[in-house]
Amino acid sequence: MKKIIKLVVSEQCSGERLDTFISSKITDISRTRIKNLILNGTVKINNQICYEPSKKINLKNNLIIEIPPPKETNIKPYNYNLDIIFEDNNIIIVNKPAGLVVHPGAGNTENTLVNALVYYCKGRLSTVGGKLRPGIVHRLDKDTSGLLVVAKNDIAHINLSKQFNDHTINRKYEALVWGTLRPQKGIIKSYITRSNRNRQLMEASCIKGKFAVTNYKTLEVFQNNKIPTLSLIECKLDTGRTHQIRVHTSYKGNPIVGDKLYQKKNKKFKRIDIELNSMIKNINRQFLHAKSLGFIHPLNNEKVRFEVPLPKDLSKLVKKLRNLSK
Repeated sequence: MKKIIKLVVSEQCSGERLDTFISSKITDISRTRIKNLILNGTVKINNQICYEPSKKINLKNNLIIEIPPPKETNIKPYNYNLDIIFEDNNIIIVNKPAGLVVHPGAGNTENTLVNALVYYCKGRLSTVGGKLRPGIVHRLDKDTSGLLVVAKNDIAHINLSKQFNDHTINRKYEALVWGTLRPQKGIIKSYITRSNRNRQLMEASCIKGKFAVTNYKTLEVFQNNKIPTLSLIECKLDTGRTHQIRVHTSYKGNPIVGDKLYQKKNKKFKRIDIELNSMIKNINRQFLHAKSLGFIHPLNNEKVRFEVPLPKDLSKLVKKLRNLSK
């Protein structure tokens, strides 16, 4: 049975975005779902359907929100050998390999990290993220490897989500990019929005989207007459936007090696070692790895930090570059 909620806009909330206002009043539903409810035409302002999440509301506007019953979804357990770095009664720290999708979606409903977690935890996961995302507090792209924190109960999930929203989670990534970042250490700031040309892509913008901040520093630069210039960099995120590091490095003119979405196609070089060229072509993923994760433990309030090295495919490429740069 669908749920109907009626709200009246107070003077204090007049001028707010529609999705922001509803999120502040209905706290047990994610903002993403509220946005989708609006886009699907289940929200009315003064008995008129509104399809604009960003619409500004006015004093004494009457809102009607129809929340359809959740679809029955059964997640099929997936017997997969998870690389678990840490686990207690509240959280799991997983080292996700490249190629593993985090949660079920269009075209992949079975062999995801969530399916593996359901098998491993036998249902003991938080429910805050909804039926398709039990335990999932944050995500990594399919072809990005590295650390994820998973919540085993709702208290842990809500606490961790607040830390992510407050930008107090310490997340560091390593990436190999084309060229040399100038300056070699700095901060990239922009808005990030979905591209109008290709809806699969995000892009940096000066005027619209979600504000994003990436701190970076160059760890090593590889260059000589046998190879094109490549840089191993470390990125620390102040925000966590979709494809943030991939968009920001591309925006700087230094796309990530192996990134099929944001790297210029048919990139050719006059000088390149044959073996190195083969390794780069066969990497079959973007060279991006979530190497460390630090936060306040949601139950005991202690600072915790976890770190994992580059996986073999990436470390092998770095080793080759070091040898060629000697």
